[in-house]
Amino acid sequence: MKKVVIIGGGISGLCSAYYLLKEGYEVTLLEKKDLSEGASVVNAGYNTPRHIIPLAAPGMVNQGLKWMWKSTSPFYIKPRWNLEFFDWAWKFKKSSTKAHVERSIPVLKEISLKSNILYEEILETVDFDTHYRKDGLLTVFQTEKAKKTEIEKGKMIQSENLDVEVLSKNEVLDMQPVLDEKILGAVYYKCDAHSTPGDFISRFGDWLTKNGADLIFNEEVIELIRKGNDLVSVKTSSRNYEADLFVLAAGSWSPQLTKTLGLKIPIQGGKGYSMDVYRETGITLPAILAESKVAVTPMDGFTRFAGTMEFSGNNDIIRKERVGAIAKAAKDYYKNIELTMEEMDNARSGLRPVSPDGLPFIGKTSRYNNLIIAAGHAMIGWSLGAVTGKLVSQIATGRKPSVNLYPFRPDRFF
Repeated sequence: MKKVVIIGGGISGLCSAYYLLKEGYEVTLLEKKDLSEGASVVNAGYNTPRHIIPLAAPGMVNQGLKWMWKSTSPFYIKPRWNLEFFDWAWKFKKSSTKAHVERSIPVLKEISLKSNILYEEILETVDFDTHYRKDGLLTVFQTEKAKKTEIEKGKMIQSENLDVEVLSKNEVLDMQPVLDEKILGAVYYKCDAHSTPGDFISRFGDWLTKNGADLIFNEEVIELIRKGNDLVSVKTSSRNYEADLFVLAAGSWSPQLTKTLGLKIPIQGGKGYSMDVYRETGITLPAILAESKVAVTPMDGFTRFAGTMEFSGNNDIIRKERVGAIAKAAKDYYKNIELTMEEMDNARSGLRPVSPDGLPFIGKTSRYNNLIIAAGHAMIGWSLGAVTGKLVSQIATGRKPSVNLYPFRPDRFF
């Protein structure tokens, strides 16, 4: 039986473990913390074919420059001298073109739709129940500027044969009476679904363990050991783990490890925040609050308010002004909803691994025979977890990948 070591216990790592188990591999998964933290747990829980426009798009650089000096803005860069970030930012700027967006839309659409199908197949296969709803998602706007932008975006996504509808103010309020009268309308993405990430991750981890995977927590990988064009082991603070195959799914920490192999995988951690409200809010549909870029999700037993993209290095520092901006958006868009100090004090953060072009890195590099990289999924990591795991297993077994992997090749920036 072939051995595989998977580095990273987020959704991509767990789904890789699932599919490699099914292929007969002896699976060891190493996670530097446990399954209760990180971007795969604190995210908005969207399974979202809607998200087919990459982050690297025309106008993003200029918008980012306007926002970057305001610590409460949806997009924030903490000023710091960091050559790797400067290199990433330059690559992001070069990727932010109309041509790149046009190339990326069909690619992201295909991989997202396949991931949703695979996610539902996983739920049918495992022997546990978890919260998963196909209720769609509203993008709600309050200003004429946002209305124009969101309707144009909605019609473009609709032209890709995804189920999208533009709703008037009254139609939205009929669906979600808890929304404030200040709204002007919404775009309704009927194609989207949502789930409760923390619950799924926890139950999935238990299922993998029961079915033969060895999940090892609080074990941080510090070096990848190579011999020629092959990896032979990974080194942690306590021991070495040998294997035939290695999968790097360590999110924002992946570049630290590829650096030990002479590989530069340009990923920056984009910090997001979330707060959970365990009281009745009246919110029954997921929503993106357009002007503030805040995501709202009714989950299993609570409502989650999440958002912001903060580039400040790989850390878990909670910045109160950014938490306050999310809380303000909740109050501005909904009637009688105001987050308490306790709810804000319990805010959590996670680092989205952001590539310069908004596309994940999935596949082998040209330099190593037995290393598969699965990282850089940015804001759609939860959506793409299932298909990423499937692709990892197809690469491992030499089968034809179910999507064209060329746009996701890890060495495209070498």
